[in-house]
Amino acid sequence: MTVFLETCLAVSVGLVAIALVLTAIRVLRGPTEGDRIVAIDLFGVLAVAMIAIFAIWLGEQVFLDAAIALALVAFFGTIAYARFVEHKAALKAKEPSDG
Repeated sequence: MTVFLETCLAVSVGLVAIALVLTAIRVLRGPTEGDRIVAIDLFGVLAVAMIAIFAIWLGEQVFLDAAIALALVAFFGTIAYARFVEHKAALKAKEPSDG
């Protein structure tokens, strides 16, 4: 592996790690459920990117299998959370108002 490639991979790991931290803050702080859904989806994509970078860096293809599995789980998790928020909003709309 060349020095240039190792440098690029190290910089990539650092940038993706910063993006993961910022995304985690967005997941925790919100302010809306939509923001959280998008941030959770982005967190999954960034985690897959981090695994792919390490697969290239270490030369291990088994990490790519883990990245594919994580991408699938993250996709279904995002769909499930979005449906939960939609269901919660529908229940709130059905509640009779006190006024």
